[in-house]
Amino acid sequence: MEKNQTAPAQQLSVELDPDVAHGTYTNLALITHSPSEFVVDFARMMPGLPKAKIHARMIMTPQNAKGLLKTLEANIRRYEETHGEIKLPGLPGKDLGFHATDSRN
Repeated sequence: MEKNQTAPAQQLSVELDPDVAHGTYTNLALITHSPSEFVVDFARMMPGLPKAKIHARMIMTPQNAKGLLKTLEANIRRYEETHGEIKLPGLPGKDLGFHATDSRN
C-alpha cells in the first residue's frame, strides 16, 4: 500500500445476547480504581429500603474508562443540544446516586 493511501475502515460486528438485550435499570453507580483498572458497580436503590443491590460490575482499563468518559460526554452534549439541559435535582440529606467521588480518602 502506498504511503498516501489509508487502510479501509474495519467494521466491528457486535452481538447482543437476548438475555442482555432487555437491559437493567440502575440509579446508583459506585466507582473505584487501582493503578491498572477501574471498577464500576451498577446498583438499584429502592425507596424506603436501607440498602442497594449491585446488579452489574464492569471492570476496564484506565484507557477504556477515559474513552467511556469521552463517549458519554459527547452523547450528553448531543442529547442536550436536541432536548435541552439535563437538570440534576438536589436531594436534601442524600449523598447517593451518580456523582463524582474522591476515592483517595
